[in-house]
Amino acid sequence: MKRFIVVIAALAALCSCGPKLVILHTNDTHSHLDPLRDGRGGIIERAAFVDSVRKAEGEGKVLLLHAGDFDQGTSYYTQLHGRLEVEMINALGYDAIALGNHEFDDGIEDLTERARNIKCPIVCANLDLSSFELGQYVKPYTIVNKGGMKIGIIGLEADISTCVSKVVSSRIPQFDPVEVTNKWSDYLHNEEKCDMVILLSHFGYVGDPGMPDDQTNMPGMRGIDLVVAGHSHTDVEDFIYVNDLDGKPVPIITDGCWGLDMGMIKIY
Repeated sequence: MKRFIVVIAALAALCSCGPKLVILHTNDTHSHLDPLRDGRGGIIERAAFVDSVRKAEGEGKVLLLHAGDFDQGTSYYTQLHGRLEVEMINALGYDAIALGNHEFDDGIEDLTERARNIKCPIVCANLDLSSFELGQYVKPYTIVNKGGMKIGIIGLEADISTCVSKVVSSRIPQFDPVEVTNKWSDYLHNEEKCDMVILLSHFGYVGDPGMPDDQTNMPGMRGIDLVVAGHSHTDVEDFIYVNDLDGKPVPIITDGCWGLDMGMIKIY
């Protein structure tokens, strides 16, 4: 299930020390808690891998992220309406999670009840949830200290007008994803003095023809150092780099679906 992607800073090859930060990431696990019939995946395998990396690298160096759609897709969700997924998120000890469109499948109020019990930060910058109780539990960004680094994490949701029931999506105003990302990346870099800003995005690694996605959004963004993406269920073997508004190449990565793989990024 493991995919190893290493980001090496300048002169890191000359250093014999280990990475200063290890980022583990999943997306679109869709309530797949059991392995497939061929034995791949499952929450036990994911938990064992996370635990092994934390033991090997030191828990203080490991950042665990989920780019949304942890809900919906198996009978666990159908029968228990996401309650078991909340327990699994808490048990694995995620450092931050983004909202996916399927988190809204049972409505805003039901999601609110689940969000109330999630112990890690939930990030989403492009939905205006301020008029709902849900806004107490979902924030535009969070800041995590790992590996001696101050890391800002901004969340993006998909365009819910295209993938969430109109009964739900019509109640939630949306902000422009590029503008709101730039707003918070500027704040995190210049006010909070973050060493790194990650965009945890469920907007889509790739979109439908003519529709925006993480790659088409990036040329209008600035201040993002890494995009961990979801929504499109795309299997990739490496980063794709897209230049931002300032011409800086920004790495974008995603991790398929169902928790069959878990991405690992080492930063030296």
